[in-house]
Amino acid sequence: MTPPRFIEPAWPAPEGAIALSTLRCGGVSAGAFVSFNLGHHVGDIPAAVVANRESLVAGLPENTQVQWLSQVHGTRVIQALGDDNYPEADACWTDQPGIACAVMTADCLPVLFCTADGKKIGAAHAGWRGLVSGVLEATVAAIGVDPASLLAWLGPAIGPISFEVGPEVEQAFSQASSEELRDATGACFTASNVRPGYYLADIYALARLRLSALGLDRVYGGEHCTVTESERFFSYRRDGQTGRMATLILLNPS
Repeated sequence: MTPPRFIEPAWPAPEGAIALSTLRCGGVSAGAFVSFNLGHHVGDIPAAVVANRESLVAGLPENTQVQWLSQVHGTRVIQALGDDNYPEADACWTDQPGIACAVMTADCLPVLFCTADGKKIGAAHAGWRGLVSGVLEATVAAIGVDPASLLAWLGPAIGPISFEVGPEVEQAFSQASSEELRDATGACFTASNVRPGYYLADIYALARLRLSALGLDRVYGGEHCTVTESERFFSYRRDGQTGRMATLILLNPS
């Protein structure tokens, strides 16, 4: 099996913070899950998922434990322990070296966090439901530091030219925003030229707006589109049945 390929964030994280987002290539899965599928819940052959996850861990520092989650598009944040219990949550954080905070996506937005001093890290799964409900705010609160001391990286997600949403999504974000941010939130939605009453949403811009409102302005990434870059990324919106990428961060134990 060829080694999996990753995207490494271009951000000024401190030495010792290891972060990456997997691509869809370099694994053993077949069919709709070709080839580096890391999701055990999507219908792939379990042995293939195990092999892909083992390959992922083999590329991380020795004895790394990955905290996998049972994601439900909510706002619950847990402290990562690196166990195999798959807690129901959409974000996690840790201050322990050797434990990787991980989220899986196939269009939703993965967001990584790291303190400037490299002592705390976190990862959040932010689909539009989690984003509008406050999963990023909850993650920052759980990490428990001044937001201005945090760095954030926006991993591969559905891009603004592909994310068509109904009016209920635009309304949900408008209603959830403060009066001061109402206009800026509205600017993240462009009326669709194809379907009257629908919008193209910029999930990256929405996330940046939410983070900036917290006082977290050092935000990086947000340049990919999982739908249009079909050779690199899984996309549920594009394919329906498909695999999942992982975006993770850990403090190097060595």
